[in-house]
Amino acid sequence: MFSRISQITRHLSPSFGQATQRSFLSKMASADQRNLRTINTAACLIIGDEVLGGKTVDTNSAYLAKWCFSLGIVCCCDSFSQRCANAVLQSLKRVEVIEDDESEIIEATRRMSERYDFVVTSGGIGPTHDDITYQSIAKAFNLPLKLHKEAFEKMRRMSKTSKQQPDFDWDTDSPALRAKLRMIELPTDDSRDMNKQFIFPHEDLWVPVAVVNGNVHILPGVPRLFEKLLDGLKPHVTPRLIDPEGKGTHRVLFSTPMSESAVAGYLTELAAKVGDRGIKVGSYPRWENKRNTVTLVGRDLAYMESLVPEVEKNINGKRVQTEGEDDTGDEAEAKP
Repeated sequence: MFSRISQITRHLSPSFGQATQRSFLSKMASADQRNLRTINTAACLIIGDEVLGGKTVDTNSAYLAKWCFSLGIVCCCDSFSQRCANAVLQSLKRVEVIEDDESEIIEATRRMSERYDFVVTSGGIGPTHDDITYQSIAKAFNLPLKLHKEAFEKMRRMSKTSKQQPDFDWDTDSPALRAKLRMIELPTDDSRDMNKQFIFPHEDLWVPVAVVNGNVHILPGVPRLFEKLLDGLKPHVTPRLIDPEGKGTHRVLFSTPMSESAVAGYLTELAAKVGDRGIKVGSYPRWENKRNTVTLVGRDLAYMESLVPEVEKNINGKRVQTEGEDDTGDEAEAKP
């Protein structure tokens, strides 16, 4: 039966000749290398006209940013030194939002896969005509789309009968069946280990995470599914971190009544002082509030703790656990 289903989907898959076959075979080593190398940098590609048009508010990139921060993926130096003083601590280096356009998706995924260790895409893997992420990424890396047998079996087993499609039959070709199969026609490199290309983070979901070119992870745009699948990837990611335990990066918050311009001189000196230790200093105005926020971000929590008295003194402020916890409710705003 599965072979018959595969025949149904052949007309949807791109055709690849011998020249193309040789092309993507020649990239096998680099894809495997990307799949194994230490993760120092990440990028997020949000795909969807609805985001660019303002219909949908993207929350997935924010969730990924927090996820990366919690894992503490930092500069690849064995110890912080002058050569990495300017390194950005958070692994998420780039977030892009693009339209549902094949050429845009191809260009962005190729570029991100080349530049970053861990790439996540969000959106465009549904059943409708404008869901073109799988086919576009397949073209980006010269791969065919193939119906994934395990995903099909999971989808069939877990799907519930719909009142809107009472006559739907998994064994009969129909527009509805072809629409469902679009969601499990995945970019596939037959020359590589399938377990490295398709990950099922949760047994209760038929949706797999397709991993293309060794480092491009294709996730759905629905926030609930995106978050659950991303969280499920953690066991696959942590062995590739500098800190395999994934203890994360730390953030120390300070609240100050002083304006940003008043503390700018000290913060500039502080940033120069702590940069070699991998600590970043941040300043954030809180409009319509009396107090602004200063942050220290890094992995060396003990060192950051030792800086607390000095920072409190120089910004005439105090350490807080959460931003805004010491707000008084006054309407006077902090000045920039």
